[in-house]
Amino acid sequence: MADGLRSARLLALAAPALLLAGAYVSQYGFGLYPCEMCWWQRYAHFAALPFALLAFALPGRRWPIALAALAVLVSGLIGLYHAGVEYRWWEGFTSCTSEVSFKAGQNPLDAIMGAPTIRCDEVQWSIFGVSLAGFNFLFSTAAALIVFALLRRRPA
Repeated sequence: MADGLRSARLLALAAPALLLAGAYVSQYGFGLYPCEMCWWQRYAHFAALPFALLAFALPGRRWPIALAALAVLVSGLIGLYHAGVEYRWWEGFTSCTSEVSFKAGQNPLDAIMGAPTIRCDEVQWSIFGVSLAGFNFLFSTAAALIVFALLRRRPA
């Protein structure tokens, strides 16, 4: 098998897996709960994973890799849209969500009322002026474009 195809397959799996891992570490390790648009980005990465795994079951096929890369690209584009909402470049479809968790014996209404409200139009964390949605755009889009470029290569 060509090195380009192998590399494309690995990157198509590594990109969504690592980006989802980072999202969950930021959520459960650092308390950065996802807003609705953050979830949209995660959904696209979730969609990429089965295609990337299928590419390992069908090692000579390019289409599962391409579909995984397409899903990663969709996540990146959603990240661009979300970053634009955060930076007030345009208005978003939604503005906030909530993370509700119930404990045994807890009043459900108290859990709902005490849940943190997460706004989609506010940056929760950034470095060098780039938010998590912005980083998702950069990493996801770059990974998807690299996978597509690797898929275009033909064996020598």
